[in-house]
Amino acid sequence: MSSDELIIAITGASGAVFGVRMLEILQESDIKTHLIVSKAAAITIPHETNMTVKQVEHLADVVHKVGDISACISSGSFKTMGMVIAPCSVKTMSEIATGISSNLISRAADVMLKERRKLVLMVRETPLHTVHLRHMTTLSEMGAIIAPPVPAFYNQPATIDDQVTHSVGRVLDLFDIESNRINRWKGIQK
Repeated sequence: MSSDELIIAITGASGAVFGVRMLEILQESDIKTHLIVSKAAAITIPHETNMTVKQVEHLADVVHKVGDISACISSGSFKTMGMVIAPCSVKTMSEIATGISSNLISRAADVMLKERRKLVLMVRETPLHTVHLRHMTTLSEMGAIIAPPVPAFYNQPATIDDQVTHSVGRVLDLFDIESNRINRWKGIQK
């Protein structure tokens, strides 16, 4: 990798805990995190977690305001490993798929695509209608990775926390970041 910096965006879709857990895990690594919190996420974070937005921001190395289009991460000349949007709202996914950069989250994602860097969207919506699916296909064709936080059960999770950590660990795997937090499939033991 050309850089040890990763952009994490938290949008207003339900599932703020995925972005929070990612930041917590990455604090134990040498990866420098850049955080963007959408306006809607600022509402969902305290509602869904036991944390304030400020507490979540303290988990990141650098915090960027969602409206700061002049931030370093809005330029392709600023090297990063890539970007994870956790969770990713359908609104944000749709903006990225259609090339609309209305804020720093969609602009940074656009930069990832144009620079051919990893962009992972933990899309949180169900059921999905045809336009959602078309946008996902468009993004996949553009190089993005669509990684909804779908729970695995082969690891026999005991808690929701186990499921969240496993989903985040699998996304970090996409960047070759070992979290040492997931039980890997070893086949069925006879």
